[in-house]
Formats: sequence, structure tokens, C-alpha cells
Amino acid sequence: MMSTQNNWTTTPITPDLLRGALDLEHTEHGVLPHRLPAAARAQCADPQLTMAESQPSGVRLVFRTRATAVELDVLPTKRSYTGAPPRPDGVYDLVVDGRLVDQAVAAGGNALVIDMATGAAETRPGPVGTLRFTGLPDHDKDVEIWLPHNETTELVALRTDARTEPAPDRGRKVWLHHGSSISHGSDAASPTTTWPALAAALGAAELVNLGLAGSALLDPFTARAMRDTPADLISLKIGINLVNSDLMRLRAFAPAVHGFLDTIREGHPTTPLLVVSPLHCPIHEDTPGPCAVDLSSLGAGELRFRATGDPGERAAGKLTLAVIREELSRIVQQRAADDPNLDYLDGRALYGEADFAELPLPDQLHPDAAAHRRIGERFAELAFGNGGPFSTEPV
Repeated sequence: MMSTQNNWTTTPITPDLLRGALDLEHTEHGVLPHRLPAAARAQCADPQLTMAESQPSGVRLVFRTRATAVELDVLPTKRSYTGAPPRPDGVYDLVVDGRLVDQAVAAGGNALVIDMATGAAETRPGPVGTLRFTGLPDHDKDVEIWLPHNETTELVALRTDARTEPAPDRGRKVWLHHGSSISHGSDAASPTTTWPALAAALGAAELVNLGLAGSALLDPFTARAMRDTPADLISLKIGINLVNSDLMRLRAFAPAVHGFLDTIREGHPTTPLLVVSPLHCPIHEDTPGPCAVDLSSLGAGELRFRATGDPGERAAGKLTLAVIREELSRIVQQRAADDPNLDYLDGRALYGEADFAELPLPDQLHPDAAAHRRIGERFAELAFGNGGPFSTEPV
């Protein structure tokens, strides 16, 4: 029920106002959007996954209103790394009728302090902050507030100076995507400029982003979540996390990919499904994981990663990006004989060796804001463009 006080209307934050979230948890302060359902979260106690899936990449409040002012109370959890440069505050993007019109950051919030050398983490509680957007046009409009892609964000209260209602369905296709921290949006400038968000806007699709930093690991619970999530288009970006976590060997990899695809197909038997192999990443092209923080870079006030595996271990089944691309191509070709809606995209078509020379990965793993834009534009062209697997146009 809406409440009105001092010419402000408070609207309860309910699932019908949120897009891109698969679950909404009620907390002491308000509600916390999750990108994996409770059943999936219950099957993995990994703190990296817990942090990643609670960071609302692609999650946005969407409503229709003629309000000229909007306030949102939030309790963010802001990360910092011992010895590393300070991280910028998470950005909230305000989109009106499909156009970015304002941005804000939230004061206050909890602080999560992580020691990269030991893995120890400490949470220090902080206050709720308020975002205020004013000067909106005085007519009925669709308003979207995209939450920070890299900050866990509890939503406390939504206030407007006019009534709101859930935005109508505009008939756009739902695109469900799963990938690593790059899909999550690591080092993108803001939530609407992660490469999946950019590609979705260019492809006129409704994004559900299951990019999970450090956690694209072919987990069965993620496959089941995707199986059970309504979608018109599906993509999987597989590889980098399996290498940099050194999670499995080649013997386990191919069956795990088949199993992941089998599970998705149980719920989406004919949905266009695009498998995307890793982007170019020199430290892991031919060198296995695990990946580690380059502690010498912390001493210089930077954060960089390095591969610690031995290239000679590939003979024993250790995974590299080159090995994974070869296997994914083979698996998709094999399955496509019976699955005409399954396609493969080499990730180097999105970001390859020439792109690395022009727009290098600042920390050796993650693209910067300019590279996110390039990747998003190329994905939109290759997947949503004429003749692409997500296109309705003939080749």
C-alpha cells in the first residue's frame, strides 16, 4: 500500500517493481535483491559467490510515474582491499524513457574490508544513505533506477512526489546471460555501461544478468536457476573462471559443459542458446591457473593479477583459455546436429589480441570502461544483428 506524507508518496519495494533479480530477501532494513534464488544459494557457502550474486548487476527498479522528484533510501555495502587503491563508490543510473538522464552515489553504507593476501574479511556497519533525483519531466514516463553492479545494495524506501505504478510490459525479449566478473561488469563505469547492459540496450532486450564474479564455474545450481527463469534468449560465457580458479581438469570439463547445457534445455528446449568462449587474456592463453594477486603491484598502489600455473601441466589436463575454446567449439558443433538453436561465438571476436594492444586489461584480467563498450557493441552486432543467433531477421 502506498502512503503519502508531506506531498511525498512512499511506494513499497515489491518484486513487480524490480527487473533483473531472481529473488527478494526481506532484511532488517528493507529488501535485498538476489541474482540467484534461495535454493541455489543454499547449496554453496562460498563467500565469493555470496558477495557476487548479491551485487545487483543488471538489477533495476522500474516504474511509471509523472513524478518530478524521486528519493531512494539505500544501505550499500562498499568493498575495499587492504593495500590496494580505494575503490570508487557504486553508481546509480537514472534512466527515463530509455535515456540516461542522471547518476548518483550513496553516502554511508557498510564497509567490507578484504585482505587480498590472506582472504580475511571484516564488515563494518554504517548508516543508510539517500539518493535524490530532481527535475524530471512533468508527464507520465517510465523511470528506471539501475543499482550499482558492484555493490551489494539493500533497498530501504522509495519516495516520489507523485504516485507510481509498475511499468507496463513493453514486449521486449528477455535475454538471460551467465558469465564471469567481466559479464558481471568489473571495471565498467556504471551499471548501464557493463557490456551486457550496453548490448541489451542496443538489442532492445530485457536483461537478466547472471554474470557472477569469480563464480562462472558450471555449478549445477546455476544451471537449474537458468532452467527455471523465463527467457527468450540465453547466452553462456564460459572459461576464464575455470582457468583462474584451477577448479577442474579437461576430463571433467566437457561432461560438465554437457550437463550444464542439458539442464538449461530441460526448461528451454528450443530457446536460442549462444555459447561464448573466453575473451583474449594473455596471462591465461597458454598458462593454467590458479590466478593470484601480484603482491608487488599492491606495494606500488595498483592491483594486478598473474597466472601461477605451469604451461607444461597442460599435458596432465590442466585448462587454459586456448584449450577451453577448442573444447567449447567441439562440444557445440557436436550438439548442434540435434539442436539447431545452439550456436558458438569465439570470445576473441568480442575482444582479441589487437584489442588488447589498443585497450589493454589494466589488471591483466578485466576490461576497462572503453573495452566494455567495445565488447557490448560487438556482441550486439554479432548476436542481435541481422543473421545473428538472437536476430529475427534472416541471414
